[in-house]
Amino acid sequence: MVAPREDQAAGLRRLFRRAPPTVVALYGTGRRRAQVALQAAHRIAGRSERVLLLDEVQDEGSLAAALGLPAGGDLLSVLGGRSPVRELVQPVPGLLGCVPVAACALALPLLDDERRECLLAALRTLQRPASFILIHAACESAADPSPFTLAAPRRLVVAEASRSGATDAYQLIKRLAATGAGSLHVAVCGARSRDDAAAFFASLSELVRRHVGVPLAWLGEVERDELAAGLGRSAAEASPRDAEAAFLRRLAAFGDVRGKGGAARGRGTWD
Repeated sequence: MVAPREDQAAGLRRLFRRAPPTVVALYGTGRRRAQVALQAAHRIAGRSERVLLLDEVQDEGSLAAALGLPAGGDLLSVLGGRSPVRELVQPVPGLLGCVPVAACALALPLLDDERRECLLAALRTLQRPASFILIHAACESAADPSPFTLAAPRRLVVAEASRSGATDAYQLIKRLAATGAGSLHVAVCGARSRDDAAAFFASLSELVRRHVGVPLAWLGEVERDELAAGLGRSAAEASPRDAEAAFLRRLAAFGDVRGKGGAARGRGTWD
């Protein structure tokens, strides 16, 4: 029997694959996670302003809080015609905008076919002008991914070059690996120089290689490098053995979930 969350993620994944935008699950780490994520989003957008943010994080960690905006209506409110989808887009200078999706992410596995299709239609409307859709996710939720982050073909970890940034990034990568995630894109922000950024990434990559075994694909510095071009390529290209490694991790994770009664929780697996 297909778990509900995996089934919902499969529908989103088909939508994301058919549509032109590049879809990325975005994780900011460090002392100012939301600001780090926003900085990366602006760098990815460049001058095109064609980046749409879907925000799964609530309260003080949300993008709205970081931008000083009032909490906006969640995408779930399109059900029943309560809110036109375009009215849910919060303005973000330099980007297409931001749409809160935390409630939608929680409810999606429980919806019937008609309501799910209504939400997918709303997403189709939102993504038409976008070249990138960035799903802002909480580091703590990585071990139990939502249908949105589960469906995203790519994951980007933006690591602040600090002690807390390194600790957050390592713990996040461990959580993602436990769910069967393959290789990950990593960008560094806040480094004093390019050499410091490269050294920070090298240290993190070696730590992850020894203790986690997930390949990290270096995307560059948020302040100096072109992130959009790198995200257009698969992170797995950085390691030809990644597919085999991810396959074994998925098998191991599946056995662990079944042994702990995880099938009832409906956890899916990453592509």
